[in-house]
Amino acid sequence: MIQKIFFLFTLVAALHVKAQDVQLTRNGQISFFSTTPVEDIRAVNNEVSSVLNTKTGAMQFVVLIKSFQFKKAAMQEHFNKENYMNSDLYPKAEFKGNITDLSKVDFGKDGTYPVSVEGNLTMHGVTNKMKAPGTVTVKDGKISAASKFNVKLADYKITVPAFVSAKIAETVEINVNCNYELFQPKS
Repeated sequence: MIQKIFFLFTLVAALHVKAQDVQLTRNGQISFFSTTPVEDIRAVNNEVSSVLNTKTGAMQFVVLIKSFQFKKAAMQEHFNKENYMNSDLYPKAEFKGNITDLSKVDFGKDGTYPVSVEGNLTMHGVTNKMKAPGTVTVKDGKISAASKFNVKLADYKITVPAFVSAKIAETVEINVNCNYELFQPKS
């Protein structure tokens, strides 16, 4: 349902710009990593929807929380419960922002371009401004984007019960990787 709403948003947004300026993916990847002396926790989500406007630098990502996959089923179950992400109440995380130095990127020329991205990250019902480094890669006319940044759980009112606090880091590393395709409106 969320992905259908996101697709409609994309379609409406595409009406306001030339179709060749809009890049889209519905299978981007976001992963997170938490490390402590007691335990490392990794999870991956390969169902990330994202839009990139190559003319304006506008970017948006939507990720369904329940789509994160863990090695241990118990971790996945706990992650989605009320004590942590409460994914029934907060089913998605979303980023809306811009590449602030878009002039560094030549979308018509193969290369890897370091960029800076700024915007609002909403997770667990809390929105915070954020800034992160990233890269935009152009290869054979295809565009991909990647970023690595850290998120403090407390900044998003995600509390870790005391009895497991030694197993979960206060700050987690987030990795984003998206391979885009040209948005093709249906005729």
